[in-house]
Amino acid sequence: MIERRLEIAVADGVADAILYAPDAGGHPGLLFYTDIFGIRSANQGMARRVAEEGYAVLMPNVFYRYGKPPFTDASFQWGEPASMKIIDGLFGSLTGAMMEKDAPLYVKALLEQPDVSGEQVGVVGYCFTGAFALRTAAVAAGRVAAAASFHGGQLVTEAADSPHGRVPQAKGELYFGHAVEDSSMPPDAIEKLNDTLKAWGGRYDSEVYEGARHGWTVPGRDVYNQKQAERAHAKLLDLLNRNL
Repeated sequence: MIERRLEIAVADGVADAILYAPDAGGHPGLLFYTDIFGIRSANQGMARRVAEEGYAVLMPNVFYRYGKPPFTDASFQWGEPASMKIIDGLFGSLTGAMMEKDAPLYVKALLEQPDVSGEQVGVVGYCFTGAFALRTAAVAAGRVAAAASFHGGQLVTEAADSPHGRVPQAKGELYFGHAVEDSSMPPDAIEKLNDTLKAWGGRYDSEVYEGARHGWTVPGRDVYNQKQAERAHAKLLDLLNRNL
């Protein structure tokens, strides 16, 4: 397994990143966007696992404007003021407009790696970055063959630049795996997203994972659901295998 540290010139500076590849040959590329907690051992393990299936996986620090990971440690407690100050800072450091400036540069950096073959990539986002996977599929439509969002939050908002409004720009296949009882993506928002996907007319799937709560895919979190995390992993591989 190749593990290489990179620096990527992006819109407002330099983003540190990690590339995983099974070997030095050419492999289809996947952009892996982390959840709000950033790059850490749990999602690095998830990225390595995809790489073992024959993909070159680039995990950029999308929160480079805030700083370099790790952003939290064992002292982190959800709801505790000092911990929430970090989370608020991370949320505030990356808007949809910022990500749309960065995304084509992440795609370009991945395609330029010697370990990557082909002219298109896949992209996956988790929680906060599920929306950014969709935005990437839209602003780099010619280069993104497939995009997946798992327990993505705020995919539908009242803002003029709501992520779901980017669906018509996408050309690749889209996949959305939703959590249950998710305040960041309630049933009415899922319904509105699904209506947009139907009107779009492209290839897509959008489904709710039974018994799986927001954040269920990432090991180490109290909401981790191993059975449904395995299903999500298989769905991601199916999507990539079909399109790359």
